[in-house]
Amino acid sequence: MKISYNWLKQFLNIDWDSKQTAELLTDLGLEVEGVAPYETVKGALKGIVVGHVLTCDKHPNADRLKLTTVDIGQERILQIVCGANNVAKGQKVPVATIGTTLYSKEGEPFIIKKGKIRGEESQGMICAEDELGLGDSHEGIMVLSDSLKPGTPCAEVFELEKDEVFEIGLTPNRADAMSHYGVARDLKAGLKQQEIEIELITPSTSHFNITDRSLKLDVSVEDNALAPRYCGVTISNLIVQPSPNWLKDRLKAIGLSPINNIVDATNYVLHEMGQPLHAFDADRIFGKKVIVKTMPEGTKFMTLDGIERDLHVEDLMICDGEKPMCIAGVFGGINTGVTENTKSIFLESAYFDPISIRKTAKRHGLNTDASFRFERGIDIENVEFSLKRAALLIKEITGGDITSDIIDLYPNKKADFQVFLSFDKIFKLIGQEIPRDTIKSILASLEIKVKNVTETGMGLVIPSYRVDVQREVDVIEEILRVYGYNNIDFKEKLNASIAPISKYEDYNLQDKIGDFLASRGFYEIMTNSLTSPEYINLIDELKEEQSVVMLNPLSTELSAMRQSMLLNGLETISYNINRKNQNLRFFEFGKTYHGYKDERVENKHLSLLVTGNRNKTGWASPSKQTDFFFFKAVIENVLKRLGVPSYHSRPLEGTLFSEGLTLVSKKKKIVDFGVVNKSLAKNFDIKQEVLFADFNWDIIIDLVPKTEVKFKAIPKYPEVKRDFALLLDTNVSFKAIHDIAFQTERNLLTKVNLFDVYTGDKLPENKKSYAVSFTLQDDKKTLTDKQIDKIMSKLQQKYEKELGAELR
Repeated sequence: MKISYNWLKQFLNIDWDSKQTAELLTDLGLEVEGVAPYETVKGALKGIVVGHVLTCDKHPNADRLKLTTVDIGQERILQIVCGANNVAKGQKVPVATIGTTLYSKEGEPFIIKKGKIRGEESQGMICAEDELGLGDSHEGIMVLSDSLKPGTPCAEVFELEKDEVFEIGLTPNRADAMSHYGVARDLKAGLKQQEIEIELITPSTSHFNITDRSLKLDVSVEDNALAPRYCGVTISNLIVQPSPNWLKDRLKAIGLSPINNIVDATNYVLHEMGQPLHAFDADRIFGKKVIVKTMPEGTKFMTLDGIERDLHVEDLMICDGEKPMCIAGVFGGINTGVTENTKSIFLESAYFDPISIRKTAKRHGLNTDASFRFERGIDIENVEFSLKRAALLIKEITGGDITSDIIDLYPNKKADFQVFLSFDKIFKLIGQEIPRDTIKSILASLEIKVKNVTETGMGLVIPSYRVDVQREVDVIEEILRVYGYNNIDFKEKLNASIAPISKYEDYNLQDKIGDFLASRGFYEIMTNSLTSPEYINLIDELKEEQSVVMLNPLSTELSAMRQSMLLNGLETISYNINRKNQNLRFFEFGKTYHGYKDERVENKHLSLLVTGNRNKTGWASPSKQTDFFFFKAVIENVLKRLGVPSYHSRPLEGTLFSEGLTLVSKKKKIVDFGVVNKSLAKNFDIKQEVLFADFNWDIIIDLVPKTEVKFKAIPKYPEVKRDFALLLDTNVSFKAIHDIAFQTERNLLTKVNLFDVYTGDKLPENKKSYAVSFTLQDDKKTLTDKQIDKIMSKLQQKYEKELGAELR
């Protein structure tokens, strides 16, 4: 939100610089994200001075140019070549001196330089109004008043305004600060806390009076719940024309384009007081009736932007006796808007139900200054005052007359909201005692009235414009932000307790796998859970009846919760490929959302996406395409890293993959992976092969074994290895050798390893040779040769007896 500092000073007579004011606003919770200078004319006419044309002769080398001498209040008289037809001796003109920067209408700068034009030296430029940015005319140079002194800066002649504009990052709850008056009101409270008493100047409406009652309209509201208060007045005999410069400057400073004096006046009051208004051409209101009501489903209505819209049955409309004229609180209609031919208007000021306005604005994809304020809740008690303020302003700048009484339909007056504030609660939340007199002073500066005071607390009445202050904690927050967060002391000692956390917690496992994937060249992505409802048509496995649709979506493209992690991932891949980043490895932890008949379900997933080459191309390593088996190895390593027990694979069916597998453990599907169907990838303009894996994270977490790692000391004594070359029958397995070994020696044998197998024509028929190593170790002492030989002898005898083995 943009706030003009000059405009703000209309309500507070403050002499602080913008930096100091910005710091206080930020401390008050109105965070100033930046301060930008504003000038009525770009460059502020720097280097442009009043010149007196002393001579004006025909250029000796050009028929259409003139050679002038100009006095600019310096000792040296300038010679300037000018091409304007209206330049003449004796005139006072604006002169751009050497080195001055001028700006074209498009804002492109050009610098005035000394040079020669058709052989004659030119030491400046006599300017037209469009060259100075003061208008659009280029018919000739500007001729100034004869009373001006040569050398006078033109910035002083045209009384240009310089301003500074605050860019405030307004939080959604601060509806009270969506105007210059609201910001000034907050600033006054902050200044008072710093013991600076400044009066808040409120625009006066005391001179509001009715010229006559010649234009009366019949106004009615059918549903007071949707329009709790509706005001209006007629203004006649007005002239639609461009606004005065002061009004244009105010609007331009905050980024608005002036339109005409009536529309500009309503916009001015909107940003001044925070109250949206709308002006209807009274001569185009059929039947002289204004009816606030809803219309039948599908009613056609064309808004000011020329788009025909289908109305919803819950859209609140402002209608005449025949047709809808305006989407209440959102956007006007094309048929009753103010034009250059408008002679009389009906000026509307109202309070509409915030929820109704928000739903209507979202349904039609509209976001206007009016809906922005109505959605958050305006001050219902400010409706009539703002109407008078706007009517007086329009009367002043259009020459019109107020030709009706103010119509004020406010059948159910909104009661004052009351809150009891406990002193103990203040200390409990803030952690520091604030003097009670200070609390009362802050509340008074915020216009929160103290109704009664007891030993334990205070009964308060909340002003109507503070729609966000509804609880005791809200009042405490208000006290704290004005008192100053920086004034709260911090203790040197910090107490904290450490809770035992299992390494099998979801987030710990996510970190573990995230680190693992990152070490293998994957990048983590985070995509939006909201997606397009049209995506369900791309995959047969997605069901429209399971789609969870937003009631108030940010846009139609983000109106449904995703049912699959794949489509958002393909969007990310497409985005990267379009920016020449084609070798990609992504992973994402996220959720999918499904609406069933009796419940809505969220499922956690880990998704992997791989496309492009496996490695970067280099002279020593030619590029190799990422393939299915590389991807399968990554997936198996993820499961191995998690310790998932045995699983098996089965073919994957469906339209999602052209080829793929499902991994199943304990009859539960844990991963689907494969090559994404080319026709699906084509919808995202992806032409290269994409591999996708979808881990069912909820099931995998349950399968991760909760085993504790056991540690033991490193043995002090050396291990000993001995080998046997055994001649065995071909039907004898290594498992039999392994099991017999450990049955024979349980205490000192630690490992049995098969390190060579030989079958060939040098061996007897149906025989094979196994080379087996045995590792022996005693934790308490070093083994002797006698012990080792005894064990090996026992093993040899067992193998000869039970397996018919022979030593080679």
